[in-house]
Amino acid sequence: MDTNKLKALSYDELRALYRNFLHSQDISKLTIDTAYSDTFYLWRKGSKELFWNTVMDTGFENVAKNELIKALSENSTGNVKSLASSYLSHLRRFRLFLASDGTADLTAPKQEKTARPTHIRKKKVSVIVPDPSSDQVELYLKKWDGLENYRLQEDALNKLFFELCPKNKDITDILLKASTLNNFYSTNIFSIYPVAKHICALDIDARLKAGDVTLVGDIQYVTIGETLKNFYSFATKYCSHHNPIDYPIYDSYVDEVLRYFRKRDGFSDFQDVDLKDYAKFKNILIEFRAFYGLEKHKLKQIDQYVWQLGKEYFPKNYGKKKEKTIGG
Repeated sequence: MDTNKLKALSYDELRALYRNFLHSQDISKLTIDTAYSDTFYLWRKGSKELFWNTVMDTGFENVAKNELIKALSENSTGNVKSLASSYLSHLRRFRLFLASDGTADLTAPKQEKTARPTHIRKKKVSVIVPDPSSDQVELYLKKWDGLENYRLQEDALNKLFFELCPKNKDITDILLKASTLNNFYSTNIFSIYPVAKHICALDIDARLKAGDVTLVGDIQYVTIGETLKNFYSFATKYCSHHNPIDYPIYDSYVDEVLRYFRKRDGFSDFQDVDLKDYAKFKNILIEFRAFYGLEKHKLKQIDQYVWQLGKEYFPKNYGKKKEKTIGG
């Protein structure tokens, strides 16, 4: 989204545009109605400038929480901390709107999905990938173990994340981990300090341990300068290297393979955009594992298997940007 154009809109114009965006998301009507009002609380009770300065601040989490508590303390008789948490969640969703690419149809509500048919006929595809099976997973896990550079990089990351810097309280620890991930995975984050500062402000350790999938969304959106960046793949990697059991890694190879098998075998009826919603992405991987009878394998192993399939059968052109240099 062009933030400067959005800033020029009036209160009613911006809310109308945002409401259309909300309808394009897979959320309830009640949530849409609440977000339509609560997202703009700071604008109503403060000013347009206060609202925009807050949502665009590089220290969004702390700044937004403080401004909301201040405004609610002056204007509400309810539980201020509870209300602030609720309003903060709406502001996070608004930042997702700011980070969207603007290609979605924001002029009409999203249509209901039709029921998935009980039997889905396989569709012809140009690339022939072997049927997923436990034997195939084991084959590719052995290949993974034979990839010395990937395996040793993974060992180095495990030592860093699990032994040397397991916590996320000290920004120097976070900087070390984020910089190493950025280097090993070639995620092309050119200014890593704002990312580390953002992660530090989130106080993520308890959520990481609990496997809170919403944490990926909180990490992925970072304001650098006056631009809201979306580091989705990096956020999944950062969480995964703290808790690989609960956080599979998203990247373009995995995306390609999941869409391939959806088209070929109909293992799921997800939309392409669902792969960029982390909770949905994780559920899609779980569906994939169940559909092909791979339940004995952990999601980490499924991730390594699927990534290698993508790298082998859907290789990237070297002239184009690569998202990942080691598997998840």
